[in-house]
Formats: sequence, C-alpha cells, structure tokens
Amino acid sequence: MCISTGGEELWKRTLGHGNRVVNGGEGNSAAPSPVTDGEHVWAFLGTGDLACYDFDGNQVWHTNLADRYGSFNLYFVMSTTPLLDKDRLYIQLIHSNAWLVLALDRMTGKEIWKHKRESDATEECEQAYTSPILYRDSEREYLVVHGADYVTAHSLEDGSEIWRCGDLNPKERYNYSLRFVASPVATEGLIVVPSAKNGPVVGIDPAAQGDITNGEWQRWKLQQGTPDVPSPLIHDGLIYLCRENGDLICLDAETGEQLYRERTHRHRHRASPIYANGYVYLTSRDGVVTVVKAGREFEIVASNSMGEVIAASPVLANGTLYLRSYQALYAIGRKE
Repeated sequence: MCISTGGEELWKRTLGHGNRVVNGGEGNSAAPSPVTDGEHVWAFLGTGDLACYDFDGNQVWHTNLADRYGSFNLYFVMSTTPLLDKDRLYIQLIHSNAWLVLALDRMTGKEIWKHKRESDATEECEQAYTSPILYRDSEREYLVVHGADYVTAHSLEDGSEIWRCGDLNPKERYNYSLRFVASPVATEGLIVVPSAKNGPVVGIDPAAQGDITNGEWQRWKLQQGTPDVPSPLIHDGLIYLCRENGDLICLDAETGEQLYRERTHRHRHRASPIYANGYVYLTSRDGVVTVVKAGREFEIVASNSMGEVIAASPVLANGTLYLRSYQALYAIGRKE
C-alpha cells in the first residue's frame, strides 16, 4: 500500500498470498519492512515474494526467493528486511534449510553473489528473524549478519566472511530455542550485537578480523539482559535496550557500563525503541507508547495508549511519528 502523508491511499498492489497469522499471533507473511530510494520501493514477504515498484505503483520486477533458493523452514515466518545500498539489495535467508547471504541487482533482481554461511547451530537456533545492517566508516565497509548462534561480517564485493563472533549461545549451557530476532545496530567505531532470551549483548570493534569470539576485538560484554525482539538503540554515546517485559536498560556505549535498569509499561514489547527530539519512545504490544527522557538518568515523561495491538516499530519522518497497529496507520505530530 502507498499512503500519502495526509492519510490518503494512493495505490495498493497484491504481491503474494501467505499466512495472515503465524504461530503465537506473532505477525504474518507481511512482517518484513519495505525499503525505498525515493523513486522505487522494494517489498519482501515471508512467502519469498520480492518485488520492485515505482512510485506510481507500476511493477518493475518480481521474483520468489523461496523458489530460487529453497523453501523457508521457520517456526514463525521469514521476517528479514532487505538492505538497500547503492545499486544492490542485500538479503539474508537464515532458516533450517539454508544459511544464505545474497546480493541482488536492485533494478533487475538478478543475483550478483551468493554466500553460504557456516554454522553449527541446531534445532530452533538454526533460524533467525533478524535483518542485515551495513557498517561503513572512512576506513571500511561491510555487511553484518546475525543468526544461527553467530554474528558475522561479510565483504560487499563477494560476501566472503571478514569476522565472526560466537558464544552468544554458549555450548556448555546450550539453549535449543535461542533464535535471534533483535538485529545488531552500529555507530562509528562500535557494533552492538544482542542475542535472545536473557543472553548477552556484545560491543564489537569494527576493525575486527577473523574469529573474535571472546577475544580482544570485543570492546565489552553484558552477560545478561539482551532484548529478545526489539533491536537496540544507540544515541549520543548511550545504548538503550528494551526488554520484552518493558524493562529499559541504558548502557554507556564506550565501556558497556550499565547506567540503569528501570521498569516502564509492564506488557510485552515487540517494537524497537526509537529516538526523537531528546526522547526515547517505547511501544508495547497492547498499544501503550511510553516516552522516556534520553540521557544517563531515567525519567518517564509521558505514557499514551493507542488502544490497539502494535507489534511494528514506529517510524519518524519529517517531524511526524508513524505508528502501525494491526488495524490502522497513525500519523502523530503538530498540526499546521
């Protein structure tokens, strides 16, 4: 669907047909987010359907990645969001039948390269619901892929592995249901990697090379307290971790020191926190948006109930906050 900033539906296209509800009511086949370059939009579904449209709703191309690379085998649904950079779409397909990282031509959908990612994960840990991210600074650029017990970095040229970090699901106390959902986040000089359940969070030096498991390239490690589903948030030297139960953890990005762990709204949190205008916004599944003042000290400044189920992360654009519930899309901001 394409909706104007004024709330008018401009066009709607059918991309595929899949589950409207998956196990546990955790989303559906439309779980991945679309991406855009301002002239085209790319949409991916848990069915494997991937398509490019122009801004008038004309389809440029369509393919099905499950047909091309094998059927998806996950307990829930394929939820990864494609990463658009320059002339390429990067997509990870991590599930019980395959561990693949792909680079596709954005205007044709044709494969540029395919990398088979190695792992010794078993059972549900073979599966991931994360999305790839790009790390880029003045000295290096690469893809970061998270899932199947490891986080790995890959060359943009051919997908070859640059570094990998394990021990996110320690073998001596292996959790067979520790599937990764929260994605890594990055800022210049630091990559923050969550895990799942009550596992660790790791701060990684982007200059890393080779196997960095518990090595010197790990800047710090929080042994417990990872967000299970919401991805971390980094802003102004601080890292915010939203736990499933609504606990908010704040870390010093440089040292990994925990500055606070405080309660917010006591309900399941699936949406990732976002930052806007000095505040951190947390959205719970029962539709309560908690507003916390950003900084090293904890302070709740507002709490608002939308009265609907919300699992999608909010988006901020041009001073407007967009919230998508199961029933509606809301635009929140100042009226002109």
